Amino acid sequence: MAQLIFMSFQSLGLTDALLKAVSQQGYTEPSPIQQKAIPVILEGKDVLASAQTGTGKTAGFTLPLLQILSQREKSKYRPIRALILTPTRELAAQVYDNVRSYSEFTDLRSVVIFGGVNQKPQVAAIRRGVDVLVATPGRLLDLQNQGVLSLKRIEILVLDEADRMLDMGFLRDIERIMDLMPKKRQNLLFSATFSKDIRKLANGILHHPVTVEATPENTTVEAINQKVYRVAKGKKTGLIIKLISDGNWKQVLVFTRTKHGANKLCKKMISAGVSAAAIHGNKSQGARTKALAGFKSGRVRVLVATDIAARGLDIPLLPHVINFELPNISEDYVHRIGRTGRAGASGEAISLVSADETTYLRDIEKLVGERIPVSIIEGFEPDPNASTQPIKKQQRGQNRSSRNNSNASKNSNNKPKNNSRRSRGNRR
Repeated sequence: MAQLIFMSFQSLGLTDALLKAVSQQGYTEPSPIQQKAIPVILEGKDVLASAQTGTGKTAGFTLPLLQILSQREKSKYRPIRALILTPTRELAAQVYDNVRSYSEFTDLRSVVIFGGVNQKPQVAAIRRGVDVLVATPGRLLDLQNQGVLSLKRIEILVLDEADRMLDMGFLRDIERIMDLMPKKRQNLLFSATFSKDIRKLANGILHHPVTVEATPENTTVEAINQKVYRVAKGKKTGLIIKLISDGNWKQVLVFTRTKHGANKLCKKMISAGVSAAAIHGNKSQGARTKALAGFKSGRVRVLVATDIAARGLDIPLLPHVINFELPNISEDYVHRIGRTGRAGASGEAISLVSADETTYLRDIEKLVGERIPVSIIEGFEPDPNASTQPIKKQQRGQNRSSRNNSNASKNSNNKPKNNSRRSRGNRR
């Protein structure tokens, strides 16, 4: 580990143009994932990397990708030579910001495309010529079907948050996109976990890959102070407002299980004088962008989100994450609290746990390998008569199953392919 700690960006073999951009962003020392991934990518090898958001993974693939492209001969027509696929619009926008920042002192052009917004500006940008395309699968396939873009000259493919893409049902889209690219290319797959599905996907895409891991699989960041407040289900809203108000917390990311729950909690916080905004899949892209921008700037103290925001959100130095409701999938807890305690900073992750979430808490503690300290606040005690039987667990599983079945049916030959892709793009 010593050689990782004392490495510099200069020692990774990056060009002066990229080093200048890195310095301008205020970074002086590469993170572990950057130290491990950048040299291997510069060698032209395929990479299978395990790294959560907040570990510096975006720069880990962006910097070497830009260097490779800038050192190769360019066509005056600027065909798309690198494709970065992401599962969500927010992540696509953030990756694009990174690409644009790091390529400032090069002559490379980049564009981001995703659904939920007017495609005309995206089409115009592509037609002007682009070296690096950042995209979500739905909008990418829409524009490809319209003849707006071609992937026949792709030299480097990046699948970012690959496990999230599989969770969201994008496997069929990924397979279609693979068929549109040349067989000979460099492939980089980044995932928070190495599940069986991810390894199967990797086996079909990567050629003799080098495996890179930044942190042990499914572990929580040591800098995060985790705590649990046992509370009656009906008292959660009052407790979360008390914690935020009494602590005078200025930036808090709160997770709920459902979109309706996010909206409801957001309204109650605003009524209590706490500035809040909700972000989830039913919000328009404009509303989601506005909410995230307000949260980052400090105009909004609380961002209430469903798990769509658990992956990919880049919020520097976020001090507090609160699980208003625990997820019934333990891995989602790790992704949620991973929004804080990043880049060496400390952070706090609080979970409000009612009786019916007891099983979820046990599963989470088993996954993270530790008992999370439990407290009770006077006036917000748990209900001693409440059932510890998990509620809605089966229903949630059925919802996920029906959503997958719906995706499968949309992708079947019984419906127009263009419509199914457009629908998926708009959903994101």
